Amino acid sequence: MAETERTELGELRIANEVVAIIAGLAATEVQGVAGMSGGIAGGIAEMLGRKNLSKGVKVEVGEEQAAVDLFVVVDYGVHIPTVAWNIQENVKRAIESMTGLQVVEVNVHVQGVHFPLPSSEEKNEEPRVR
Repeated sequence: MAETERTELGELRIANEVVAIIAGLAATEVQGVAGMSGGIAGGIAEMLGRKNLSKGVKVEVGEEQAAVDLFVVVDYGVHIPTVAWNIQENVKRAIESMTGLQVVEVNVHVQGVHFPLPSSEEKNEEPRVR
């Protein structure tokens, strides 16, 4: 379903996919978000790259309103409630300013935690092979 607006010059339709991409991009802009989650596979959250911004996002778009569900992976060590609130605010602001739709819900589902990989300098291990 696409949001349709009728003007004297014609119709404007905003596809659900467009709203989903806006929401995904706005969510990944928030500090502390490692990426979007494509779901749980084998008990581990599958993290998606920037090419799949609409993945990990479910939207319902009506005539004047939208509701969004976001599935995210957060960075280790962040305060998850603060990150979730920042996601909600950023997504709501982006969708409303770009589409004119009223956002009634932004539900954030934290699917996993991203741990930074240790660099070779941090390991302080002798190489096994010379």
